[in-house]
Amino acid sequence: MNTRWVCLAVLLCSVVALLASQAQDTGPLQVRVGFERADGSRQIQNIPLETYVARVLAGEAAPQTPPAALEALAIAIRTFAIVNRNRHNADGFDLCDTTHCQVLRAASAVTERTANATAGLVLERNGVPVPVYYSASCGGHTEVPSAVWPGSEDPPYLPAQPDDACEGAPMWTANISAADLTRSFKAAGFRGERLRDMDVAARDASGRVSKLRIDGFSPDQISGQDLRVALGRTVGWLLVKSAAFDVERRRDGSRDVYHFEGRGYGHGVGMCVIGSVNLAAHGQTAAQILGRYYPGLDIVPFGASLAAAAAPPPTMPRAPTASPGFAAPPRSAPRAATAAPSGIEVLFVDGDDSKDRERVAIESMAVRIRDEVAGELGVAAPARLVLRVHPSTQIYERTTGQPWFTFGTVAGGELQLMPSAVLRERGILERTIRRQLVHAVLDEPLADRPAWVREGAALYFSGGRTDAADVESAFRPRSRLACPDDVELLQPVSAGALSNAYARALACFARQARDGKTWREVK
Repeated sequence: MNTRWVCLAVLLCSVVALLASQAQDTGPLQVRVGFERADGSRQIQNIPLETYVARVLAGEAAPQTPPAALEALAIAIRTFAIVNRNRHNADGFDLCDTTHCQVLRAASAVTERTANATAGLVLERNGVPVPVYYSASCGGHTEVPSAVWPGSEDPPYLPAQPDDACEGAPMWTANISAADLTRSFKAAGFRGERLRDMDVAARDASGRVSKLRIDGFSPDQISGQDLRVALGRTVGWLLVKSAAFDVERRRDGSRDVYHFEGRGYGHGVGMCVIGSVNLAAHGQTAAQILGRYYPGLDIVPFGASLAAAAAPPPTMPRAPTASPGFAAPPRSAPRAATAAPSGIEVLFVDGDDSKDRERVAIESMAVRIRDEVAGELGVAAPARLVLRVHPSTQIYERTTGQPWFTFGTVAGGELQLMPSAVLRERGILERTIRRQLVHAVLDEPLADRPAWVREGAALYFSGGRTDAADVESAFRPRSRLACPDDVELLQPVSAGALSNAYARALACFARQARDGKTWREVK
């Protein structure tokens, strides 16, 4: 089975599994929404999907939005909800009511009509609903996901491209004191006493700030997106509206103030809501708008293509449906771990026996990597290892307690991986297995060292050795290289922050390795 069809099979099983809880309910699909109370707790409500779409339209659409733009946004909202269902499963609900998921307000007659007019329509690729995003305004150029969430896939339907539809609106300015910036950086885990200076060090292809130099802190760089998050959590979310900005230090009496001038509102990935409004006002249809912002995706009734893909051969009786349009596959218990001749047992958590070919391929890869790692490190290969492959990102996060952007971890004495199809598509399956195998071998003998030693070793011996010189060059002179604290690696505030911590851990380990120390001597 090639990578494309492995990925399709896993995504199909994932979507069907999300709907399995609806098997005993013949009513409309429900979404569990966690509404935030004033004290920070959550009130959970079950809301029919189309009611949910109508309420998110009321919260996310621009005022006086033309019908075609409302319809396009409704389809994007519905797709996001279906793909991200169970996003907050560990908290007891599916989706929250904030910008982390989608904002809800009281539905209006217009948003209810739009939800009903587009009922069931979603965006699919190869017959499967796919992750889509939208923002208030791209500021004249859309962005790729990996620029916002490092490590994310950049599928062809979410390109970075010029967009003249939004006309660069809104233009915005903000003045933020050095004291507030200092407070935000400290809260985000940066080390330092005060911000001495800040300026733009690099921009990405869309013109957004990819790197800011922050003099006075370690690490001394932060991305524009991570700056928005750090400020949002401490000072407010409405100041720096996007990562497309210029910044200048100014004096305001006796204090330093940083003056921001920018354009756009939000992360800029996917559909530009303001742009869609302008396109609709010029006569474009919902399908044309979606085709512009999500090229190559199909607009289809939810479940139609999945039901066709999941249906048994015509000569066999159809299985009862879990919900309209979906065939309910039999649920099987996870296979018990048994001793494998190779010493490595690969388990798919969903117990899907149809993945036997993938299981054999991963076992063969893991055995080869295990022997290579043991030889390189000069240790005996582990006699037995269990490698568990999770069927979805949400289940991986819930089971391991690790965020998705770690991709793999060692927990409970076992190697735990994100869905293998996801790792294959990103081209990091072998490197992820190698990194976790190094952890499995070295974490115990290095248990008394800081976390950066263990992580640096895992990165170094899983392919980072060849990248080490480039990584170290980013921290020259050497005095600028500060090895990450345990909390930066074990409790990262964002994907970008973890990426930075990984780079510093690798650089710190490589520095001592280049000075002649073995992995046993690094500390």
